[in-house]
Amino acid sequence: MSIRPSVHFAPMELPGKGVLVLFAGEAAGLASSVLPQIGETVARAAASQKFTGKRLATLDILAPAGVDVERILVVGLKGETPLGEEDWLKLGGVVASKTKKAETVTIWCDAADGSLSADAAAGIASGIVLRAYDFDRYKTKKPKKDGEEESADVACAVTLAVADVPAAGTAYELASAVVEGVILARDLVNEPANVLGPIEYVDQINELSAQGIDVEILGEAEMTELKMFALLGVALGSPRGARLAIMRWSGGPEGEAPIAFVGKGVVFDTGGISIKPAGGMEDMKGDMGGSAAVVGLMRALAGRKAKVNVVGIVGLVENAVDGKAQRPGDIVTAMSGTTIEVINTDAEGRLVLADALWYCQDRFQPKFMIDLATLTGAVIVALGNHQAGLFSNNDELSERLHEAGKATGEKVWRLPLGPEYDKLIEGKFADIKNVGSGRAAGSITAAQFLQRFVNDVPWAHLDIAGTAMGSPSNEYNQSWASGFGVRLLNRLVETHYEQK
Repeated sequence: MSIRPSVHFAPMELPGKGVLVLFAGEAAGLASSVLPQIGETVARAAASQKFTGKRLATLDILAPAGVDVERILVVGLKGETPLGEEDWLKLGGVVASKTKKAETVTIWCDAADGSLSADAAAGIASGIVLRAYDFDRYKTKKPKKDGEEESADVACAVTLAVADVPAAGTAYELASAVVEGVILARDLVNEPANVLGPIEYVDQINELSAQGIDVEILGEAEMTELKMFALLGVALGSPRGARLAIMRWSGGPEGEAPIAFVGKGVVFDTGGISIKPAGGMEDMKGDMGGSAAVVGLMRALAGRKAKVNVVGIVGLVENAVDGKAQRPGDIVTAMSGTTIEVINTDAEGRLVLADALWYCQDRFQPKFMIDLATLTGAVIVALGNHQAGLFSNNDELSERLHEAGKATGEKVWRLPLGPEYDKLIEGKFADIKNVGSGRAAGSITAAQFLQRFVNDVPWAHLDIAGTAMGSPSNEYNQSWASGFGVRLLNRLVETHYEQK
């Protein structure tokens, strides 16, 4: 993997080398703490290049005589809306993209209207680290530097000059735990399926024990005893057995009901006997993006010692094809006792989640459950790659998710549920079938299917097929796997469910 930038916080003293990053507001104005000769040079350059301080716009210039740094990078802050959580990440990402060849960077966390807050500085630092992420562990040749045959990555040393060093350091300690969760989720989704099968995935989850998370793994024997035949049926065609991983973080009052997150972990999806077209099937290594978000979230909450009780559950299977694979027309019985007619073996994620959701509510009786899954291509048709589909039986939970999405930039859009859609999944030979009738309302019928297994627990389903992998890159993410869901759900938990 590429080496991450090292991040430090220091008092506001101008550096003696490297790149100096400044922030400009209205009319490209700089903080009064900047040396006059720097301000004059920036003003001339801004005028000649028509730089007005527009948010995320940059001005890159050589430092004037008498200043020890070599370059000055000015980044605009001016915008129509106040700067929020995602804006600081974007600013950090822009800085990282414009200084990636520098070995020393100092970010002057002061602006014309006052010094930036500790949370803002932590957000900028987080954006730098997230932007620098590059899943290159399988590349045997590293990029060449000028004048060299080949070189290892050089970690850029980033110093953020802040008004209150201890406060910024504390804020970043919390923020970096979330960053670690996002990076873990990205790594899991980016890994090829020959490296990350259900057993190897379990090995990764077991490492969370070092963070204080209690990990429990159910194998096929245990799941058979629990009659999880919806989940187990998906795994029949693979030589790699299914697993159910249960992660528990106990940061809240003893005995208090937990909140719960459930993830679809199909490590590779051929479609089964209802096999997918060959074109683009390689992307199905990312069909475990929902489980990756849950694992990354658990890492984030434990890393910042969240004051809340949380359960994370992921069903890990491979949907493969051989003579033992389940067939269209097969009927399976879920843990709940519901019988399911398998019409399409490529609608397997909902079968995995059906047993995982029922197990979760039955054993833990949580305050609410949120499941995440790269569940349907139909949600991409509906919403594209910029928002996840949200389905819920609870208005308060939906509203809180929507607010968290706006704050973090991991946006969700609520789509309907209703009894009229139930008719589309009524089974001919069993209680229900695993797909609707025809192409209509594909994401809704999938959510309607899942709702059968939540047993009146407040619940939300996030269909992240368009946002977890292959989504458009932005200022703080250039990876195929985005880690979508970790920051969204961390914000939800932090704002509404932790002890203050």
